[in-house]
Amino acid sequence: MRSMKQRPFNMALFFLALADRTRLRLLSLIGEDEVCVCFLVEVLQTSQPKISRHLAYLRRAGLVSTRRQGKWMHYRVTLPPELHAKRIFEQVMIWLKNEPEMQRDRGRLVSLCCSPRPPLQIQGAPRPASIAG
Repeated sequence: MRSMKQRPFNMALFFLALADRTRLRLLSLIGEDEVCVCFLVEVLQTSQPKISRHLAYLRRAGLVSTRRQGKWMHYRVTLPPELHAKRIFEQVMIWLKNEPEMQRDRGRLVSLCCSPRPPLQIQGAPRPASIAG
């Protein structure tokens, strides 16, 4: 039995969420980490409202979840609850890891996180665990 808050899985929304290059780049950047939205904005060199709209779309599709920490909003990839969608999504994530553009994005994220002088917008932001450690 589903809880009152949980909506039935929406296959069309799932595929539409994956049908956008920026959303794929966001999913790839987040990967297995929890990433502050400020890093996503900085890496993709796109406005915060545009990134937030794409993240909201991914959230509606059930592919990311959020956590607020003070003024920082963090995003984490979540697996779809539907078995077939989960399998497809896992394969898409593997594919993204091997795409040159996505690898360049990840390299920029690592550089930003490891920079001794990060841009003002991300100074003090919590770094993704896989990079911070």
